[in-house]
Amino acid sequence: MENEIQRFFNEEEQQILEEILLHRRDVRGNHFKKDPVVEEDVDRILQAALAAPSVGFSQPWEFVIIYDEKTKEAIRGSFQEENEKAIAQFSDEKRQKYIRLKLEGITESPLNIAVFYKPKKEPVLGQTSMPNMGKYSVVCAIQNMWLMARSLNIGMGWVSILDPEKVKGILNAPKENQLIGYLCFGYTDKFYNKPELEIKKWDYKKLQHEVVIQEKYK
Repeated sequence: MENEIQRFFNEEEQQILEEILLHRRDVRGNHFKKDPVVEEDVDRILQAALAAPSVGFSQPWEFVIIYDEKTKEAIRGSFQEENEKAIAQFSDEKRQKYIRLKLEGITESPLNIAVFYKPKKEPVLGQTSMPNMGKYSVVCAIQNMWLMARSLNIGMGWVSILDPEKVKGILNAPKENQLIGYLCFGYTDKFYNKPELEIKKWDYKKLQHEVVIQEKYK
């Protein structure tokens, strides 16, 4: 039967996936172009999200597509408020680096997508002991969107310096929904060879041996 057919991937396909993974980047507002993202590409990005794994096949995600400039400006207002709060939390050296960083592209990008977790009222298979698994499922959907966008040579930036409740209010989101990601999409003038924050020495890239533990913690 068709549903029993397994798809295997050859070495060339495996290498292409590895390249996409290694060259995924967080794109900021100073690198977005104004050209609108074509509808076919938007659909492919959303279909990639819908192909993500989810706990108990719950598919607990909803996506708000945002083109309206007034809505973007309102969201950016929340970013500016939260960004001012964030600056004060860093030491002097980090604070100066932070101020120089461009951390969002809300109004510069032609397309914004807000991604919400919509909890179920009944118990979810696989989520009874670890209730956050539903939110993690939504994060998997966002990662799929990021990788598909990169394969289409479309930039994506994830804006986390926002007040989730204010964003919900601006978007008239249902009370039970929780904002997981606010994403900016657009064609870009460049993809860095390394993560921008690594290039700007915000932090160093951890190596495999630093984060892999054999069998158990000592």
